[in-house]
Amino acid sequence: MIERLFQDPIYFVITAVGIVIAISVHEFAHAAMAYYLGDPTAKNEGRLTLNPLSHLDLWGTLLLLLAGFGWGKPVPFNPYNLRNQRWGPALVSLAGPGSNLVMALMFIAFLKFVYPLLNLGAGNALFDFLYFLIIINMVLMTFNLLPVPPLDGSKLLFAILPTSMDNVKEFLQRYGFFILIGLVLFGGFFFSLMYSVLIGGVNLLLGL
Repeated sequence: MIERLFQDPIYFVITAVGIVIAISVHEFAHAAMAYYLGDPTAKNEGRLTLNPLSHLDLWGTLLLLLAGFGWGKPVPFNPYNLRNQRWGPALVSLAGPGSNLVMALMFIAFLKFVYPLLNLGAGNALFDFLYFLIIINMVLMTFNLLPVPPLDGSKLLFAILPTSMDNVKEFLQRYGFFILIGLVLFGGFFFSLMYSVLIGGVNLLLGL
């Protein structure tokens, strides 16, 4: 993606700012949910904020800009402080993808109902920025809902699985990172399909 900096600087800025916003809100939502459920760990470490500097991981952000794959700084929380020991960790984890869904729906509504009133058309930086914000939030939400540790979806899976399937949990906790790396390296078709479905769904909602 870094070649965009020289080929299309405006698009590069749109992409970089969109990624920063999506990741910052995602991580803030984790911290806010943990605090709401009784755990002050993230707040005490300065993560209960929308300040991007508190949420961006240097290498994760660089990889996002260079290779299109990266990560934000994980939000710490103590599950033993949560009021609900079974569902609490899942709720904290789902708050991140949930915030991405809310943002995507907000920007879809703005583009569909408010943006046409500005009479700007589709060929400008504001439209491209809002459209990218929708896409990046949908991508972050979908990717993080994969039930593979350390992604957020794994916490929901662990909350749903009965104790009789603890061996599955142990397997995923032990090998989830390697499964995820395998998906990233060899799951090109899966991610291309996922991206195409997301783009098609967004364009359908927007009437594009």
